[in-house]
Amino acid sequence: MSHIAVERNRRRQMNEHLKVLRSLTPSFYIKRGDQASIIGGAIEFIKELHQVLQSLEAKKRRKSLSPSPTPSPRPLLQVTPSPTSNNTYDSDIVKELGACCNSPVADVEAKISGSNVLLRTLSKRIPGQVIKIITVLEKLAFEILHLNISSMEDTVLYSFVIKIGFDCQLSVEELALEVQQSFYQDITY
Repeated sequence: MSHIAVERNRRRQMNEHLKVLRSLTPSFYIKRGDQASIIGGAIEFIKELHQVLQSLEAKKRRKSLSPSPTPSPRPLLQVTPSPTSNNTYDSDIVKELGACCNSPVADVEAKISGSNVLLRTLSKRIPGQVIKIITVLEKLAFEILHLNISSMEDTVLYSFVIKIGFDCQLSVEELALEVQQSFYQDITY
């Protein structure tokens, strides 16, 4: 009798732990509700988080090893709109403050907000894509201040807050295009 009670308690604890694990893992990592899918999805999620952590730790090490400050990111053209003669803003100048680069694979939006850039990408889930975006941003010498990952089923939204350097020469259109191109790396047709 005691063996049955112990086994029942073990199964109850296992089910509780699986519920917690499922709630902590984004839904697009878990294809079905069975135990193997939940554990497999959690493993994939942890692997991707580990890759992001390694990338950020490597960046931190590079910064701490360099005796001089790292080069500033190539700045985005930040133009302050000025009123035209009829007190409206010139639409070409306003376009410089934000850019969209949409494709069948992903939508990319970059907007200037003060001394930062808000970068958003919306796409189907592509394993390792966040690492590709971080690599592009690091290649362009941008500093990532914040990253938020939101998902619904197989769609994912990556939202970055990126610091702009003082001598940046990159436009928001060029930034959006560079990030858009990261979605096409390793794609075969």
